[in-house]
Amino acid sequence: MNTNEQIRDREVRLIDADGTQLGVVSNSQAQNLAIEKGLDLVKISPKANPPVCKIMDYSKYKFEQQKREKEAKKKQKTVTLKEIRLSPNIDKHDILVKVKKTTEFLKNKDKVKVSIRFRGRELGYTNAAIDIFKDFAAQVSEYGQIEQEPKMDARVMSMLLTPIVQKKQEKKEKEENA
Repeated sequence: MNTNEQIRDREVRLIDADGTQLGVVSNSQAQNLAIEKGLDLVKISPKANPPVCKIMDYSKYKFEQQKREKEAKKKQKTVTLKEIRLSPNIDKHDILVKVKKTTEFLKNKDKVKVSIRFRGRELGYTNAAIDIFKDFAAQVSEYGQIEQEPKMDARVMSMLLTPIVQKKQEKKEKEENA
């Protein structure tokens, strides 16, 4: 945003500090009004014809804007992606250990990528891997749901799970807003 002497337009549409429109005035007249009030002249809408300027305390405006951005960042939730690796010939007990860890991740509202890496002749048993994924998803269905179905990418088959708690909260928010 251009302020004070940076504004080079001949005429500007001026808005006072309290929000009242003062109409189209010359740049020098607008500058003088801002100086009289001890405030800054700020170009709000440069593409308008004539450009719109407002008399305001620019440093206070910038401070409040930074404060709003900071608040927005605090409310923002970053979703992390965790990965669990399985193998095509995994034992039942090993799956239970992985399920336990996956439920922890889902309780913490993290997305989980479950993947199976195939080596050598194991590539011939991709159907068994799909069964493992279905079983795995059924075991964690209380805490998570499948966002992306199992798919093959080179020698790795993977699926993506998302926490269910997120979905319930979104539904509650929609019901409250309605």
